[in-house]
Amino acid sequence: MDVGFIGLGNMGSAMARCLLKAGHRLTVYNRTRARANQLAADGAVAVERPADVCHGDAVITMLADDRAVEHVVLGEGGAPALGENTAHISMSTISVALSEHLALEHARAHRDYVAAPVFGRPDAAAAGKLFIIAAGAGEVMTRCQALFDAMGQKTFAVDEKPSKANLVKLSGNFLITSVIDSLGEIFALTRKSGIDPHRFLEILTGTLFSAPVFRTYGGLIADEHYEPAAFKMALGLKDIRLALAAADALLVPMPLASQIHDRMLTVVARGEGDTDWSALARLSASNAGLHS
Repeated sequence: MDVGFIGLGNMGSAMARCLLKAGHRLTVYNRTRARANQLAADGAVAVERPADVCHGDAVITMLADDRAVEHVVLGEGGAPALGENTAHISMSTISVALSEHLALEHARAHRDYVAAPVFGRPDAAAAGKLFIIAAGAGEVMTRCQALFDAMGQKTFAVDEKPSKANLVKLSGNFLITSVIDSLGEIFALTRKSGIDPHRFLEILTGTLFSAPVFRTYGGLIADEHYEPAAFKMALGLKDIRLALAAADALLVPMPLASQIHDRMLTVVARGEGDTDWSALARLSASNAGLHS
């Protein structure tokens, strides 16, 4: 397929390379040109404007936040800038409200739109092992499946309404932060008592908590390895804000999410927004009188 790709951060670059490896023809744009040039060395075509990637079979956006997505998708002529048969696949973690707005704008322009955010860190993206949460019209989803297969190990079709996929993604990210925060508290307790954190992790993941989320984040916390960030604290805070906004719109209280929001805000306010979001555990350690 002829694919455009906008947004070549740690995740986007890895995903784009998977598309190239699968044999898709790729045109890429990134605000920082050096990232696009790296993909060009691997066979992609690097262009100067977002509009220049919008005329193939599909264009994928993988950007940091709502503002970046709005600027790219709606700031240069809007949805009509897409080719007549070009589907927009939004793989960014964005708000439910923006996803609904994008769906409306694309419908007005008679263009296809699929929301397909992902679960997985950059190493999973590089290995083509992401979990893709997709929502959109069935026929368009079928057309996009070959791209999902190149980037992920499994695609979960949620609904024909794209924003439902975004709600699932935000819900999942809230659960990840709740696991991180819980691990941070319990590692602070056991570490302060003198229990070896790696032995404790081995017990946890070898008994009741063997899921990847416990192994991945428990390992980072046991090692106190929070830099360089695979997913920045500031972005995690953004996602919790979006989850709370979605909950507010649906009149669903989320007291734990509110508490985690304030704890993440504390870490960012301390100047640690660029650390990995697993560094939330460092706040628990500090509160317990432990120092790295």
